[in-house]
Amino acid sequence: MSNSKDIKLVDAPPGVEGSGFFATQLDTVVGMARANSLWPLPFATSCCGIEFMATMASHYDVARFGSERMSFSPRQADMLLVMGTIAKKMAPILRQVYEQMAEPRWVIAVGACASSGGVFDTYSVLQGIDKVIPVDVYVPGCPPRPEQILDGIMRLQDIVRSESVRRRNSPEYQELMASYNIT
Repeated sequence: MSNSKDIKLVDAPPGVEGSGFFATQLDTVVGMARANSLWPLPFATSCCGIEFMATMASHYDVARFGSERMSFSPRQADMLLVMGTIAKKMAPILRQVYEQMAEPRWVIAVGACASSGGVFDTYSVLQGIDKVIPVDVYVPGCPPRPEQILDGIMRLQDIVRSESVRRRNSPEYQELMASYNIT
């Protein structure tokens, strides 16, 4: 337990005091900014993509969550939404899209097919995208309702908001990327 003599309080510099000023941590500010400005890259292959289109429309309005700017270039996106059935032949393309995204990047598996292969338990269908890329949030449903997709985006915002700025440099993160053979 520290002694009260170890803590030294200093006065605020002139002009940086009073209402409108507060102190916080860099991680908190960066996390809040990242969480409220996620740029999605839709990777839609089937019916879940149609539900995502409804999520983007005015009735559900994903713009309320700072994700209205669709990006169809992996280099300009930080949130990958994989929606629908992913064939094993499509897995290398999905992985390439993921690797082209700049750090920090997050992934949402939307629907049963992206999460677990869905009803397609066959030799040609990937049984979950987490076999080729790491997934941050799983959205259940076949297909999921727009409310569920919004809930998935809000869950990802919670993760992003609480993530450390240095997490991507941590040994745990490096080990996760190594387990997927991603450098």
